[in-house]
Amino acid sequence: MPRTTAHTNDELTERALLQFWHHGFHATSMDTLVKTTNVSRHGIYTAFGGKKQLFHACFERYQDIVVTPAFACVEEPGADLSAIAQYFETQIALGAESGLPGPGCFVANASTETAPHDAITQTKVAQHNARLRNGFQNALSNTGMAPPSDRTDALAQVCVVFTNGLWSMSRTTTDADALRAAVKTFLDTLKADLT
Repeated sequence: MPRTTAHTNDELTERALLQFWHHGFHATSMDTLVKTTNVSRHGIYTAFGGKKQLFHACFERYQDIVVTPAFACVEEPGADLSAIAQYFETQIALGAESGLPGPGCFVANASTETAPHDAITQTKVAQHNARLRNGFQNALSNTGMAPPSDRTDALAQVCVVFTNGLWSMSRTTTDADALRAAVKTFLDTLKADLT
């Protein structure tokens, strides 16, 4: 009689995500995944095909449980600069609550660790950054002060670069207020550019 599965793929991916997010792809062995997910090697290979495929699946899970809850406000039709500020504050507050320095952004971490050597990871990083850029562009175009579209596009890309840098900074600081100060300066600069 076949054994029943004691986990869902979402549960497995979420546990693996936490491992990869905090320790990286290369520092995470299959033995570590077995321990942290409480799923056998056979179970992991059956569900995903291997470590790299499980890692790739973590990108979608990260969107579901981290990015969408924080970033959806920026993607709303009426979003503006206050929504961008809300997004940053939500993430900083979560980081402060769980303890800084934190793990940073899973996608930003992957962009430096694995994307240079893995085309699938490169694609997933690009998709994530495109989502951020489109959301920021949406909010910038609703400010009532929006410059021409090509300028809005450029500013949205600057927002993506700032975001990735901010979450990288969160990996090395214990001071949430330093992150908040950086956000305030960035948003003040952005607002001045939009007027």
